[in-house]
Amino acid sequence: MSRPLYLEHDGKVLLVNLKGVGPQKAAMGRVGDIALRLPTESEVLTMGIEWTERRVNRIKFGTDYHEVVYGFPEIEWPKSWEWKDKLISDGCVDPLARECVYRSMHRVVSKVIIQNQRKEVLMAKAKRGFFTGHWTLPGGFVDYAEHPLEGAMREVLEELGISVQIDSDDLLQIDERIFTSEGIQFLSFTYRCEIQNQPTFKPKQDEIEEVRWFTIDEALARAASLFDVEALRSLQ
Repeated sequence: MSRPLYLEHDGKVLLVNLKGVGPQKAAMGRVGDIALRLPTESEVLTMGIEWTERRVNRIKFGTDYHEVVYGFPEIEWPKSWEWKDKLISDGCVDPLARECVYRSMHRVVSKVIIQNQRKEVLMAKAKRGFFTGHWTLPGGFVDYAEHPLEGAMREVLEELGISVQIDSDDLLQIDERIFTSEGIQFLSFTYRCEIQNQPTFKPKQDEIEEVRWFTIDEALARAASLFDVEALRSLQ
């Protein structure tokens, strides 16, 4: 099993050539044989770079597994390293290195705690996705070029068929998690809002099975997402 080292600093990544010499630069749009890759720990040691381990990701390519060490280099601005956004479009960079950049990108999720006048919490039972058959707070992935607040209101409208107004001051909690050894990272924004009337819900037919009000304790007992649990606990 290979064990390359992924070092990133201020959006730049250390690349070496096939002989382990670096740092190297990528070329956007280039095609051809693999010429650049991530370094090994011993190669980084020969460069005199000290680093601190953050986590180890286990990545499978075909039948092969790779343990990639993600580390933070103890250096100043790495002028001669390559921008992570640039190296992914170079076909001569090892696909494993490009996959490591992909793993390092945050997946942004926006959720909403909607409460009524009795302080009950609105939850939806999912028909599909990560939490099929389980109760979750309304919300989902934030689209490209979309603010988490806008995403929260859009998801409520799409999933439940109701419009809610959320202000920036209604941000309740920001949380981050990496749930599996593969290293996909999620960043969750949870907002809170109150509604005064009893709306008529129009659940999205292919996504939501049921919508129901719960007390905070009942919602906590049913919540399937750790993001939801942490946000609901903050209300107690």
